[in-house]
Amino acid sequence: MKIFKIIALVALVVFVGIQFIPTTLNQSDIVYETDFMIVNNVSETIQSKFKISCYDCHSNNTAYPWYHKIQPIAWFMGRHIEDGKAELNFNEWGNYSDRRKKSKIKSIISQIKDGKMPLSSYTLIHGRAKLSESDEELIIKWIDDLKIVYKR
Repeated sequence: MKIFKIIALVALVVFVGIQFIPTTLNQSDIVYETDFMIVNNVSETIQSKFKISCYDCHSNNTAYPWYHKIQPIAWFMGRHIEDGKAELNFNEWGNYSDRRKKSKIKSIISQIKDGKMPLSSYTLIHGRAKLSESDEELIIKWIDDLKIVYKR
């Protein structure tokens, strides 16, 4: 029983201690000229769906929940956002080559069709981000039409 108390005390001290390790937030007030919404003149309806379901992990501005300040959750979220932005950053869309844009368009369509995006771990906590069947169809049709623009 004494060893359990020592382990619990050490775990508590470590948990409290890691709360003081700062993290970098993915937040920016800049409106990027290269943003997907601006470059492609996206309608309000599609913009709303993308902002709610995609932009927290795939842009330079994340709307953080209250629990983002708790370690190790903050580290997990930070790494997840870094990975998401490395794969696709909607704020950097205009800087991508047409070839990369075509590839990302195909990937977006397949990720939505396969139910891989938005991630279920994200929609579990952010229920509004979950796409209905009609939302998926609307986005896929719109993105599919966008393929024509980058066919060059």
